[in-house]
Amino acid sequence: MKKINRLGEVLQEQGIYNREIAKYLNKSEETISRWINNHRQPSVSDLYDIAEYLKVDIRSLLYPSEWTKKA
Repeated sequence: MKKINRLGEVLQEQGIYNREIAKYLNKSEETISRWINNHRQPSVSDLYDIAEYLKVDIRSLLYPSEWTKKA
């Protein structure tokens, strides 16, 4: 499975637990876990809200595109 988001890494870096994000977004912990494991992807709106909560640039929640690494 292709990793698209870095949500797990960013949460770990900041010491934030799934349940905190789940409560903030009014989502289940299972949903957050699926996002973290890249089994599902959060909407752009959810990514924006997560970035706002974590006080990070939304781009830091995503892996860079492969083509940008080749340029």
